[in-house]
Amino acid sequence: MFEHFTKPAREVVVQAQVEARLLRHGYIGTEHLLMGILREGSSVGSRVLDRLGIGLDAARSDVTRLIGLGPSERDERDAEALQAIGIDLGEVRRRIEEAFGPGALDRRVRRRRRMRWRTDPCAPIGHIPFTPKAKKVLELSLREAIRLGHKYIGTEHILLGLVREQEGAAFRLLRDRGVAAGDVRRLVGEEVARGEDPPGRTG
Repeated sequence: MFEHFTKPAREVVVQAQVEARLLRHGYIGTEHLLMGILREGSSVGSRVLDRLGIGLDAARSDVTRLIGLGPSERDERDAEALQAIGIDLGEVRRRIEEAFGPGALDRRVRRRRRMRWRTDPCAPIGHIPFTPKAKKVLELSLREAIRLGHKYIGTEHILLGLVREQEGAAFRLLRDRGVAAGDVRRLVGEEVARGEDPPGRTG
C-alpha cells in the first residue's frame, strides 16, 4: 500500500513516528498520524486542518492531556528497582491521587535543569509499531482514495481515514474541538478542486 503514498503522505508517517518518540509513546496511534499531518505542513490534509483551526501545538497539548507522556528509560529502571524492594508504584500513585486528585503526579513541576540526550530523541532507533486503529486508518485512507477515484494516497486521504475510523484518539480530539466529519469532507473537496498539489506524485 505504501507504494501508492505521495511524498507528503509518506512524510506524515515519518513525522507521526517523530511525534510518538517525542511523547515517549511506544506505538504510532491515530493521534500521531494527526500530528504527522500537521507537522508535514504543506499538503491538502494540513491545509484542511489549518482551515479548521487545528494547530500542532494544540493537538500535541490535547494528546498529552488525554494520553499523557510515556515513561522514560530511567522511569522504567527506577520502577523495576523499587519493585525489587517491595514498593508498588501503582499503589503509590493510587494513594496520591486519592489524596490530591486524579492526575496529581502528571502535573508538571517547573524546575531548572538541563536536558541531556545521549542521542537525538527523534533519531530512528528501532521500529515503532502501528496500533490496530492506526492500521485501520491507513486501510481506510486507501478506501477513501478509491472512493474519490484517485490513483494515489495523499494526506487528504489519511485525514479522511482518521474521521471515518471514529474510534481513535485523533477522532476524539477533532470531535472535542468541534470538527465534524462532514466539514472535513467538504474542505478536502474544496482543496482538491484547487489542484495545488500534483496528484499521484510518489517521487
